[in-house]
Amino acid sequence: MGASAHMLAAGSGAGAIVAVVVIAVVLIALLTLRSVLIVVTEYQRAVLFRFGRVMHEPRGPGLVVRIPFVDRVTKVNLRVEVVDIPSQAVITQDNVTIAVDAVVYFQVVEPTRAVIGVDNFRFASQRVAMTSLRSIIGRYELDSLLAHREDVNDELRATIAKSTTEWGVEVRQVEVRDINLPPELLRAMARQAEAERERRAKVIAATGELQASSELAEAADKLTASPGALQLRTLQTLTEVAAEKNSTLIFPIPVELLSMFRPRD
Repeated sequence: MGASAHMLAAGSGAGAIVAVVVIAVVLIALLTLRSVLIVVTEYQRAVLFRFGRVMHEPRGPGLVVRIPFVDRVTKVNLRVEVVDIPSQAVITQDNVTIAVDAVVYFQVVEPTRAVIGVDNFRFASQRVAMTSLRSIIGRYELDSLLAHREDVNDELRATIAKSTTEWGVEVRQVEVRDINLPPELLRAMARQAEAERERRAKVIAATGELQASSELAEAADKLTASPGALQLRTLQTLTEVAAEKNSTLIFPIPVELLSMFRPRD
């Protein structure tokens, strides 16, 4: 009886040891697979370094095999990324201090160059955009800047792209977002706009008076040439005025009507 119990205890102890060994082997296998196989998503590429030397062709998407303790993998995002340029104080060509901010859309097109060409291509792209924004805005007058913002965006994109192309980064689009003007300049612009509207109103009124005077002169010439038409116009005017019941009419008798009472030769 004692021998049987001893054998059962020894068997259970051996089974426990085997289970522990199996679990350890499975864990080691999983850790090995994790260190050997890397999953690269569709919008990423993996830049592989072997003994410190870059493998020129980026890997992915899908499973990428690497040698543990030999290969080092850096994943690069290929999607279009957005970088905000903080508000920059800029002096325009006509000596107006404004605050301008913008947004830059860029995309990595060469992952290997983006990794080995610059320490941090996102930070570097933002700094290049900030300096380019200040230098380009400073070459424009305020009126041109407000009226030709698309030209400023195109020039900014071309200037930033000259630097980022060396890093394998392509600038897709640059947009000047806000242009903040000083309060005193806003008030001056409001006064200028009001004066411009008043000038246009006066010009339109003067043009209307000129056209009306031309038409009146032509009408007067025609009425002068026809005395009967002048009398009919006078009577029509009296009819229109008589429509107002509280009006007092003073009717001048045209000299032409008195000609009927003159003796005829």
